[in-house]
Amino acid sequence: MDTIAILDFGGQYCHLILRRILDFGVHAEVLPSNTRKEDLKKISGLKGIILSGSAASVYDNDSPKCDKEILNIGVPVLGICYGHQLIAYLENGEVKSGNAGEYGVTELRTIGQSGLLQGLSKTEKIWMNHKDIVTKLPQDYSVVAVTDKSPIAVFENQKKKQYGVQFHPEVTHTENGNRILENFIFNVCNAKKELMISNIIENISDEIRKKIGNRKAIIALSGGVDSSTTAILVSRIIGEKLTAVYVDTGLMRHKETEFMEQEFSKHNLNLKIINAADRFFSALKNITEPEEKRKIIGKLFIDIFDEIAQQEKAGVLIQGTIYSDRIESGITPNSSVIKSHHNVGGLPEKMNLEVYEPLRDLYKNEVRSIAKNLGLSENIINRHVFPGPGLAIRIIGEVTPEKAEIVRKAGYIIEEELRNANLYNKVWMAFAVLLPIKSVGIQGDARSYKYPIVVRIIESKDAMTANFSKIPYEILEKISTRITNEINEVNRVVYDISNKPPATMEWE
Repeated sequence: MDTIAILDFGGQYCHLILRRILDFGVHAEVLPSNTRKEDLKKISGLKGIILSGSAASVYDNDSPKCDKEILNIGVPVLGICYGHQLIAYLENGEVKSGNAGEYGVTELRTIGQSGLLQGLSKTEKIWMNHKDIVTKLPQDYSVVAVTDKSPIAVFENQKKKQYGVQFHPEVTHTENGNRILENFIFNVCNAKKELMISNIIENISDEIRKKIGNRKAIIALSGGVDSSTTAILVSRIIGEKLTAVYVDTGLMRHKETEFMEQEFSKHNLNLKIINAADRFFSALKNITEPEEKRKIIGKLFIDIFDEIAQQEKAGVLIQGTIYSDRIESGITPNSSVIKSHHNVGGLPEKMNLEVYEPLRDLYKNEVRSIAKNLGLSENIINRHVFPGPGLAIRIIGEVTPEKAEIVRKAGYIIEEELRNANLYNKVWMAFAVLLPIKSVGIQGDARSYKYPIVVRIIESKDAMTANFSKIPYEILEKISTRITNEINEVNRVVYDISNKPPATMEWE
């Protein structure tokens, strides 16, 4: 098949580039940044190369680089963000640290003609996430577009078919980013559509057969769409050899255990419900640092799974880990650790169980498509994302049962009011965060001194980027009024208007 090679320099969005190309129906592969020219030339049907972003600077001694000769293979090359800077650097241009970084939505202005930007307007909204900029072009390259802070935001060498974009076309916040990638894939590289998204289920099923074979396995079932989809996929292949384990940590959503019992009684799953709230609260006592919380929770989950595995004589632990979990945990070469997801970076180094993650290369929107194909209920498919560590990372500071109940009630109120307003399915996730401070208020004509609650409601498609949701003020007012009226420990509600980046979705 025609193939696009993506060199991974450690950027958060590298795998998102892959997903976009696969969604176009074109085969693509992510390869290490140091892949040699000779190895790239061996790829059958190689039509183009994309250089991903990175948290590094091209002038850092230890920054990831690629062989300059890959620019002379004879196929088109597109550099994105760090890749854009790297092409300029390798071709003897200049890259410098800008006076101010560009983060978030920016306006791109086209000043030249390029097939890469075919069909786009003279001005476009794009997504920036960088500090360094290209300040001088290599010979035979020309400027195609600029922004206020990037005098060379898009460049090209038309003869060599080499292009650089300082922004991220692969993220949804670049409004016509897919058009740019399509222009490169189809018009510049002349690649053909030869993939069908339906092949994903077949490929994963084949891998499950090979990976697990006749062994027994347990799956960590949280009730979210990722683990639920994984459970149904695996159970279809190994049947009764799979035991699904749901652990009630005391840090779950409102009436979550009842939901799990009702929902999964519809499926032929051997479901075990473990009540472990006391163990989790005891382990988290006096712990305030977010990464420490995550690692403690990850280890305790594994301890419990080990216990169940011994009872069931299982040797494999299956998890519903998806790609955004892995990249934020710094699991790929050259990537930064943003936060250790309990099922990835939070796992202990030594484990008795073999960990297997069938959905590890997928994004949330793809998992939801698979879930629909498998016949999971809308209650599962359209559930808002809930973090593996649960409410522990929505309580800033020490975690206690009392604080967990506060943030659980507040989260339920937020979701209920969004459902009442027919907004629940229009946002990615909505939740409450409990702060470790108190403020003065007036309730019942008397002074109060209580906790504030942060309301966080965000919109996203792939979890790699997100915007805060512009919820109507009257809905926010209903949420605020209910929280302060119904939760005795709270007297103030604030709304988080931060996007990702610079913020993350969760506070911890």
